[in-house]
Amino acid sequence: MNSTYLVIGAGPVGATIAQQLADRGDRVRLLTRSGSGPVHASIERLHGDASDPETVTQAAAGVRAVFHCMHGSAYAAATWRAELPRAEQVVLEAAGRAGAVVVFPESLYAYGRVTGPMTEQTPRTADFGKPAVRVELLKARDASVTPTVSVAASDFYGPLVRTAHAGERMVPTVLAGRTMWVIGDPDAPHSWTYVPDLGAAMIRSADDESLWNTFLHAPTAPAISQRALVRTYAETAGVPAPRVAAIPGWAMKAIGTVHPGTRELAELAYQFDKPFVMDSTASEARLGMAPTPLETGAKATVDWWRTQA
Repeated sequence: MNSTYLVIGAGPVGATIAQQLADRGDRVRLLTRSGSGPVHASIERLHGDASDPETVTQAAAGVRAVFHCMHGSAYAAATWRAELPRAEQVVLEAAGRAGAVVVFPESLYAYGRVTGPMTEQTPRTADFGKPAVRVELLKARDASVTPTVSVAASDFYGPLVRTAHAGERMVPTVLAGRTMWVIGDPDAPHSWTYVPDLGAAMIRSADDESLWNTFLHAPTAPAISQRALVRTYAETAGVPAPRVAAIPGWAMKAIGTVHPGTRELAELAYQFDKPFVMDSTASEARLGMAPTPLETGAKATVDWWRTQA
């Protein structure tokens, strides 16, 4: 029997989940501030604020699960703390009334600075800036009576992914043959999560009650460096690999003293200065899934970017 799901947010994760659900025959209510999102006969695009209880309660009525993929209006800890906890509480309460599970995409921020591969058992105790906000959100989910699943992913790549290190900063640069400036050490191993794999893992988590009230890692291919990812994109696109140059973390911090956007990026520069590796082996076994091979994901990504103006 086909089910109805609520997806909040139409960024790369929300849009991907909505499309995947619709493609398998389910009905989707897609709630965004602007009423945007994929066009599909099975997707009902709704205009509304995810922090408004009445709006979310109406949108969640009768759904099997809620996928809460909302972003903050600005990439800053103060904005996140002002907006995200309230919206998550509204969603949890509305989903609880509907008898639905809430599935969240999650970052690796809560782990903070690590010295080895991150597993689902690695402590999530970051106490600074934006990572601390993620810790607070996870604690609130754990305390909720509404069932939840948090599916963590590393830096995104894939179709629909724009504002990401491996998105609009990298792919168009590679296709144009320009020098690729990367943050930190270009040769440090780094994990990259293919967004369609994240979406599929979140859907699987919603459908399998044995996975509720857990913290999972999205299936993610073995880590490779930024330089290697640039080379993979170039080989896939059939173009020469461009020169790769590094922006050291200290330089970003210096620029950040006068440029707020750079300051917010510099706070997470530690993720690129040294190996930053996520191990998804245990979650893959629980989900019964495997990550898309990097070469396959890179081809889909390059093909998508070539359709963009």
